[in-house]
Amino acid sequence: MTMKSALLGDYSRLAALAAFGAIQLGSIRMDAPVLADLEARVVEINAALDAFRVRAEAGEDLTDEETAEIEESAGELEKLTKKIKALKLLAPQGQGRRSAPEARTEPGGGGPRRTVPAEPRQDAQRMGFRSFGDFAQTVQNHYRGNVTDSVIRLRNAATTFGNEGVGADGGFLIPPSFSSAIWTKVNGIESLLSRCTPLLTDGNSLTIPKDEVTPWDTTKGVQVYWEGEGQQTPQSKGLFEMGQLRLSKLSGLVPISEEMLQDASGLESWLMAKAPQKMTSKINTAIIAGTGAGQPLGIIPGYSAVGASVIQVSKETSQPADTVWFANINKMWGRMYAGWRSNAIWLVNQDVEPQLEGMAFVGNGLTPTAASSTPVYLPPGGLNDAPYARLKGRPVVPIEACAALGDLGDIILVDLSQYWALTKAGGAIQTDTSIHLFFDQALTAFRFIFRVNGQPAWSAPIARQNGSNTLSWAVTLEAR
Repeated sequence: MTMKSALLGDYSRLAALAAFGAIQLGSIRMDAPVLADLEARVVEINAALDAFRVRAEAGEDLTDEETAEIEESAGELEKLTKKIKALKLLAPQGQGRRSAPEARTEPGGGGPRRTVPAEPRQDAQRMGFRSFGDFAQTVQNHYRGNVTDSVIRLRNAATTFGNEGVGADGGFLIPPSFSSAIWTKVNGIESLLSRCTPLLTDGNSLTIPKDEVTPWDTTKGVQVYWEGEGQQTPQSKGLFEMGQLRLSKLSGLVPISEEMLQDASGLESWLMAKAPQKMTSKINTAIIAGTGAGQPLGIIPGYSAVGASVIQVSKETSQPADTVWFANINKMWGRMYAGWRSNAIWLVNQDVEPQLEGMAFVGNGLTPTAASSTPVYLPPGGLNDAPYARLKGRPVVPIEACAALGDLGDIILVDLSQYWALTKAGGAIQTDTSIHLFFDQALTAFRFIFRVNGQPAWSAPIARQNGSNTLSWAVTLEAR
């Protein structure tokens, strides 16, 4: 019997009973399995519509067949909602769908009948399955490729979610009466994205024309000439290249039980602050070491080799491992293009700072310490005033995304205005919540999406007019 015919049968039975007065309406009990099936179908339709919604918000085009399926699902959802409402109206108060079945009685061996306590329903823990046998059969159908409604529910079940039952998963966050705040180990971190050149797009990508011809290049691009009176000036034209950026998606999905949201009053505000911090850290790492595959292209892709337009200076002969010398700093400064120095910063791993604080200038600048040395690195106002120290007059910014001391990328001199950062118009993190995605598990899903991409503006270092060394917007020190 189909669900539709079963429902029609229930309606006919109720109408007949009422017409003939065979029983009182107050004694009619709703068929709980029928109502449960209807509500389960509503959950499945909402999950399918949420999946389409996620794709649409990501900019993906839907086919005509998918559009028709959405319309059909919406119509079915409306009909099911009406049926569920009608069935609940027919059930007298206190006799509708019950959270626990009534107690059962058994004969007591000739004596009074013994009452057997009813077991409470565990829908949330069972993920909507009526029994272990139902669950086992669903798993079997999944591996045989038989896609049933139960299989779809199993595949959509949350695998990782915060709950009160396990302390580390969130139970520890339920505050006592004297505290509703959640302490965090790290409150805020430096955002490299804010230092980059911002680009916005209403679509999914952006093409940027760029001119990489230097003013002193005499072979290509616009040219000027010294000419005598009456001489014809040679013609020239601009030389442009195209840089293209396509948005990548950085996202997070955090399901949290309804009990946690109700009992931990500071949880939602904590999550709204925690997710952006996680995204900032991920973006910082991508700007420094992103591979460019589904994420921004970094200065040192994968921490293994510098990018095409980045310069790597060599260490000094016999320089000990895990050290930074003043000679290294001089070399790096000398390879930064002079026009970009005024906006450059030093990105360092925090373990590099003790190397800088012991650095001194002596004679040829190679020896790191000596009795008659002059300190190289001093914070503004001296050693007793160190909110932001400076090296060669430029700020030193410790950041966790830099490589470990001694590895490639532990210290980088960079002008981040020469790095393109493309974001979706509006530039904000998209935050959504849904109670439908894991409705049968009583979870609220928090979703965070930020569409961003980035890459260096230039494809190669700058060739000099006079001199053999090339210059760049980003310079780093080789591994030691």
